[in-house]
Amino acid sequence: MGKKVVLALGGNAILQPKQEATFENQYQNVVNAANRMVEISEAGHKIVVTHGNGPQVGNIIAQNEAAKEEIPAMPIFVNNAESQGMIGYMMESALKNRLAEGGDKTNVVTLLTMVEVDKDDKAFDNPTKPVGVFFTEEEAKKMTEEKGYQMAEDAGRGFRRVVPSPEPKVIHGVEEIKTLIETSLVVSSGGGGIPIYRDDKGQIHGVEAVIDKDRSGLKLAQQTEADVFMMLTDVPNVYINFGKENEQKLEEITVEEAEKHVADGQFPAGSMLPKIEAAIAFAKHEGKEGIICSLDEAVLALEGKAGTRIKL
Repeated sequence: MGKKVVLALGGNAILQPKQEATFENQYQNVVNAANRMVEISEAGHKIVVTHGNGPQVGNIIAQNEAAKEEIPAMPIFVNNAESQGMIGYMMESALKNRLAEGGDKTNVVTLLTMVEVDKDDKAFDNPTKPVGVFFTEEEAKKMTEEKGYQMAEDAGRGFRRVVPSPEPKVIHGVEEIKTLIETSLVVSSGGGGIPIYRDDKGQIHGVEAVIDKDRSGLKLAQQTEADVFMMLTDVPNVYINFGKENEQKLEEITVEEAEKHVADGQFPAGSMLPKIEAAIAFAKHEGKEGIICSLDEAVLALEGKAGTRIKL
């Protein structure tokens, strides 16, 4: 029986590390991913695709900075919308082309998605998410003085602007997504979504922030009442004691087991930990399953034959 799956594709799957950021390179990567995603659809599953945009939105911010003397720079929430549109175009066209090759008339719909956050989220008091290009310390001080940007040193490579990363509260357009998924393959909430908040009058405003894509994907999976929240990575499984003699591949584990591994500090905060935490949060309800796997093994993982699968 087919499942309703929210599929989270990382931004590095669209632009791989050290690849030149040309349209051709990115589109070819998207085509490769689309071929695999269609396999999931052909296996009888209904899917909503969400994706990262880290490399892409960083480049858009860099373009804004480079051209700021001639063209006014856009705020980050607009940059996020631009990256959603760009990646959405590539993904929708690649998926439609692949479906057409097999005579499949399933439609593909890309939604420019706003994600609501709490304007009083404590993350706004402590910006931690680096975005954009690197600057010297002198340049960073000037940007703080002239633009009010918060800048931070990043791993000895220079200074970057840091922005808040608030918790997603509401994915906009969920009822429409739930309707569309019955007949279409849906692309939504790219890059964590465009962060917005409502003022005291209920009016919507963009906010300078970047929402974590795995947290946003979790919220999307919960609100669309998906059966599976699947996060695709560069590795086929999650491991404990990684790189040690007693390294162990995790296959099917319970929420309780996963929480113990988190408490033991098994997962790096900047990479696997957010994925594990999102999978745990989703799997805490009966009949739900959080999966972390490689794109190549997504269909097998849905059959219980690959990946790391977390259930209650």
